[in-house]
Amino acid sequence: VDIGNGLTNRQFHSAHEALLDILVIFFRDQKLSIDQHKDFGRRFGKLHVHPNAPLLIEGHPEILVIKADEKSKHVAGEEWHSDVSCDPEPPMGSILYMHETPANGGGDTMFANMYAAYEALSAPMQRLLEGFTAIHDSAKAHHYRVKATDRADISFPHAEHPVVRTHPETGRKGLYVNRGFTARIVQLKKNESDALLEMLYRHIETPEFMCRFKWRPGSIAFWDNRCAQHHAMFDYFPLRRYGHRVTVCGDKPFYRA
Repeated sequence: VDIGNGLTNRQFHSAHEALLDILVIFFRDQKLSIDQHKDFGRRFGKLHVHPNAPLLIEGHPEILVIKADEKSKHVAGEEWHSDVSCDPEPPMGSILYMHETPANGGGDTMFANMYAAYEALSAPMQRLLEGFTAIHDSAKAHHYRVKATDRADISFPHAEHPVVRTHPETGRKGLYVNRGFTARIVQLKKNESDALLEMLYRHIETPEFMCRFKWRPGSIAFWDNRCAQHHAMFDYFPLRRYGHRVTVCGDKPFYRA
């Protein structure tokens, strides 16, 4: 598939079906302009603008720059998370196009299957979680931006979502809490919430639920935020890693018994 030349309807259908089936899909050896990257994302829906990321490419607010170098003390995505789950309508999917990779071979991204994580829980635990909602808070994930910015044009949203989410297209159930954004379970006392969330985070990080992608320049990863989480490895300091991400808008999470 040559994404830069655009997808045929058959290719688009195949990519969409693959995304629903296996949660994250990969493309190698792509050459995309910024506009071609955005056009590919728009085939799947309206493009999302990150609520508090700096605008680094003038005229392209939909492009989230993913970068790290010798000055970076941390990188985006070091905690397991689903992108911008703090939004009232979190993104459906994210499409990361990698321009430059670290010379030491580091900087892999790991992905975890939230269907599998939910299905591996005991039946009593599944029933308990299905009645819960949780607060997802951008200020938790982006605390370093909260402290560093005085800009009036950015925001740090928070939202309440079901702990178990029903996928709007597949109808399957998956866990929808993450270490990056989830602050607390609404129906529990703080100590109860903290203990249960920590158990779920550790459960989500079980290797059997994961795959690991090794980037090369020109590679693309497209993942479904509704049923997958990811974790960016920061094992290449002080080397450079650089890419662009477009994010596709989603809908309000829900649970259906």
